[in-house]
Amino acid sequence: MSRELGTAQPKYLRIAAELRAILERGDYGPGDRLPGENTLAADFGVASLTMRQALALLRSEGLVGSRKGSGWYVEAFRPIRRHGIPRVARAQWGSGKTIWSADDDRAPDVDQVNVAEGETPPQHIAAVLELAEGEAVCIRSRRYVVEGRPVMLAASYLPQALVADTAITEANPGPGGIYARLADLGHAPVRFREEIRVRVPSAEEATRLSLPADRSVIKVARTAFDGEGRAVEINEMTMDSAAYVLDYEFGA
Repeated sequence: MSRELGTAQPKYLRIAAELRAILERGDYGPGDRLPGENTLAADFGVASLTMRQALALLRSEGLVGSRKGSGWYVEAFRPIRRHGIPRVARAQWGSGKTIWSADDDRAPDVDQVNVAEGETPPQHIAAVLELAEGEAVCIRSRRYVVEGRPVMLAASYLPQALVADTAITEANPGPGGIYARLADLGHAPVRFREEIRVRVPSAEEATRLSLPADRSVIKVARTAFDGEGRAVEINEMTMDSAAYVLDYEFGA
């Protein structure tokens, strides 16, 4: 594995790039143990600290993980391919399917769910939902787990006056989820908008998603609009950036 390193960028970045290529080539399979830090450092002709920096970068990308006293391993978790367009199509939730079933062959578990009614919305939520001063929202908060790994936190904000005394305020809103229930109310979503950004997680987000300190999260805010152009739901999702591939396919 020994090789000459150039000087165009910091050593740990160049080592990480070479190790990434090795993993992508399949020299080590999911779950395989990598050579020890000292062995890798000797192969690359660098200090152990430099090698540790390179491995930490790959850990932040979700490619490797460390086990105390055991070393570094190739990450075995297969990222979820999130199909952003078909998952919210009416053909999906309108037939009683969950939007997750458009993404992956692994059904997620919701291990934490909380429904809070009559809540005061954050200012940016109230503005998008065009709520008058004093109008409340119903907030549906969930944590999603795949293969025992927390992958996403989600909080849906809906106008309280719209969803009061409906299944939307229940932990399980029924087949097709809240979009099917909005359709029952005459406010079926006909258009969606998603905003995506990447940022450092808050301490609470990092804890609930069991993230390493150097892992970023993907923030997706999806707004659902009914046939009259009214925003009827905002879903703010916080995703483990190493657990997802965001896939958007559309015609020219």
